Amino acid sequence: MGLFDWFSSLAPSAAEVRAEVWKLGVRHRGEPLEGALAELRDSANPPARVALLRACVHQLRQA
Repeated sequence: MGLFDWFSSLAPSAAEVRAEVWKLGVRHRGEPLEGALAELRDSANPPARVALLRACVHQLRQA
């Protein structure tokens, strides 16, 4: 397994990002961007979770 294969396995799919944005909105009372940023500040997140939250932030900032 190469380095790029390892990184691509951490990248969340578009469906995972959409689902997590919805869950963030539910957990953070309709504020998914603020919720994602708050959860990113928590240093206890595993790398896959951090990648998912960053993808959510990226998607939400583009909208």
